[in-house]
Amino acid sequence: MGKRHKRIELRKVEQAESRSRNGPRKAAERIRRDARMMALLRVHKPPYIPAINSWLSAKLGKPVAKITPQDVEKLLATVKS
Repeated sequence: MGKRHKRIELRKVEQAESRSRNGPRKAAERIRRDARMMALLRVHKPPYIPAINSWLSAKLGKPVAKITPQDVEKLLATVKS
């Protein structure tokens, strides 16, 4: 095998190491971000700041323009219980 193949193999190994190292950190950060955004969501009323809009869109799987107050209420209710 040539140098190119060796580089590709090394890249695969490095990517696997990176995932195993960064995966738990990212999971912990997602939990912290969820808690932070839920706290902001309880305090603020619509129109929400862009950070909350982006997070809501990702959580609900909808574009921001299609998120209704009922969707937000439902999300808050599921997290409380």
